[in-house]
Amino acid sequence: MSAGKSRLKLRVSPRSRRPGIAGRHGDAWKVRVAEPPENGRANEAVLDLLARTLDLPRSRFALVSGHSSREKIVVLEGVEQAQTERLLASAGKTR
Repeated sequence: MSAGKSRLKLRVSPRSRRPGIAGRHGDAWKVRVAEPPENGRANEAVLDLLARTLDLPRSRFALVSGHSSREKIVVLEGVEQAQTERLLASAGKTR
């Protein structure tokens, strides 16, 4: 993987019974997590889910916008945008 940067727009559904990448939601990715949106638990779960899904270290992910909103922006260091989009699309298809 190249040393680029990806910016992901997410639509998060906390307290989901089926966590995972649910596919596209307009120009964002729909992400479901089981944790509630309290004390940053859902935010941490989103970052952990992305790290597991993309098989990358959690330290490469940073939530930069939407800390208390369902609409979030996450920056991923070390992977180009196109590669990230392909990996998320593949993860969404396996559901």
